[in-house]
Amino acid sequence: MKRLDTTRPDWAPPDVDIETPSIARVYDYWIGGTHNFAVDRELGDRVRTGNPGLVASLRANRAFLRRAVRELSALGIRQFLDIGSGIPAEGNVHDVALSAHSDSTVVYVDIDPVAVAHGRALLADEPRAAVFQGDLHQPRKILEADETRRLIDFDRPVALILAAVLHFVPDSEHPLELVRHFTAPLVPGSALVLSHAGAETVPRRAPEAAEQYRGAVSEVIWRDTAELTALFADFDLLSPGVVRAPVWRPELGEQADPDLAMLAGVGLKPGT
Repeated sequence: MKRLDTTRPDWAPPDVDIETPSIARVYDYWIGGTHNFAVDRELGDRVRTGNPGLVASLRANRAFLRRAVRELSALGIRQFLDIGSGIPAEGNVHDVALSAHSDSTVVYVDIDPVAVAHGRALLADEPRAAVFQGDLHQPRKILEADETRRLIDFDRPVALILAAVLHFVPDSEHPLELVRHFTAPLVPGSALVLSHAGAETVPRRAPEAAEQYRGAVSEVIWRDTAELTALFADFDLLSPGVVRAPVWRPELGEQADPDLAMLAGVGLKPGT
């Protein structure tokens, strides 16, 4: 059996196990990131063997997020709160936002301690961005966290990002109420960015290899266009509304199969 490379790079915190697969790093591998190890890539390859549309869907979601951040930056938004962010590696929200406005600030929140540990190492020299461990189901703790208060001024517009995270929240946990806990303090002109597993794009049944991945994450709740649109209550959807991620304001030269993609949309909070 081929021995996996376990050399620890400079960006990997010393307290993080690099010999055991991490869901956060597997996801980073799938979306084309470089902050993963051979053990993560091995698991990632096994999972996607029987799920050929998985990686394309995840990458289309990240491409949508980058476009959304660029659009919102063009509208003057300079503060971004990304909940369920994963590892904030190259090409993520802070890269896009800071390239548009050097005074932008970004706060990443994730429940996975591995993602947070890697994120802190990667952002150690970036004072305009921060990452901390937080639970989506505890909005007040996230909104009042030291990192949030340091970088986010809720008297100015904020873009709240909930990308590929609400499909882990079942109806019994009232996802709309959860969203409203986060959006209530946002002033008019703020934005809500959502992407979500779409009921119209349910994948083929996963093989046994995928059980290792599914066992580490919550069950996915598939919702349709109308259900995702309902989560934008109190926000005005930007054109083209809730659509499959590659269809949301694609840029010249972008190519992705919309049949393999999540649903996505961006809304602005109205008011004077």
